[in-house]
Amino acid sequence: MKKITFTLLFLYSFLSQAQTLTFEKTEDGAWIKEDGKKVLFYQEKTKSKDGQYPRADYIHPLYGIDGFELTEDSPKDHLHHHGIFWAWHQLFIGEKKIGDAWVSEDFEWNVLEVKQGEKKDGSISLVTKTYWESPLWKDGNGNKKPFLEENSIIKVHAKVENYRVIDFEISLLALEPDLKIGGSDDKKGYGGFSVRMKMPEDIKFTSENGEVTPLVVAVSAGPWMNVSGSLAKDGGNAGIIMMSHPDNPMFPEQWILRKKGSMQNPAYPGREPVLVSDKTPTILKYRLVVYKGQLTKKVIEGLFSGQN
Repeated sequence: MKKITFTLLFLYSFLSQAQTLTFEKTEDGAWIKEDGKKVLFYQEKTKSKDGQYPRADYIHPLYGIDGFELTEDSPKDHLHHHGIFWAWHQLFIGEKKIGDAWVSEDFEWNVLEVKQGEKKDGSISLVTKTYWESPLWKDGNGNKKPFLEENSIIKVHAKVENYRVIDFEISLLALEPDLKIGGSDDKKGYGGFSVRMKMPEDIKFTSENGEVTPLVVAVSAGPWMNVSGSLAKDGGNAGIIMMSHPDNPMFPEQWILRKKGSMQNPAYPGREPVLVSDKTPTILKYRLVVYKGQLTKKVIEGLFSGQN
């Protein structure tokens, strides 16, 4: 496994010398591009679908290796789904419910900063700082008072052969004591890091032990999930592999998987809310591998073990 990881890191370094990743700020957010071609966009400004389900602080679009747009933003079946996003239904300070970030109800993302971070070994990082706010949580003067500080790092690696690696680190620090977050308050318990991607008729789910059948409830299927199908421009096979980091609080998370009309989600923390500390941040890490064609299990496991 160490030999595989070393080889992959060598490929990153070698191939990145000929490829240039750039950070380009706009009024609405920031682009990451490679050799002038769009890779992904970070949505800084609040955006909505005809005024419904406004939100910021997410990724859309995300492009495949061949330039095919892989993600969806405010699709008709779930207007509150936004590309690659992280959100929770249950938000409490003590016993007081202060909003529902999943459906953008009584909740706002106040993005304070979006900047280029470290550029190293052919990769580039997009760094953000966001306050979570709610009209249900105010200071003594009646002004909205931030109750959580989110600091995120999205690290985009140069394309290697037929795939690209993108790493997410999401740090959550409570600004109020006794703050809790939780997934949907039902048997599904969905919530957290989610990918709303296009879902072709031949969509397929594969993990370390082979093909996985989605259920209504979460399934246990290991630390990574390969979601693939006719997702290339030419109608060929392509996909996104979602990987949970071994340092995550509930590693390996269970998976909420859907063949149509929904998102794919390594659910954290599930139905029961968990405390977010106001002293030590909760850190959630995920890796996405965007690819075209096929990737062997050996390569996938090498990419999984190579996470920092």
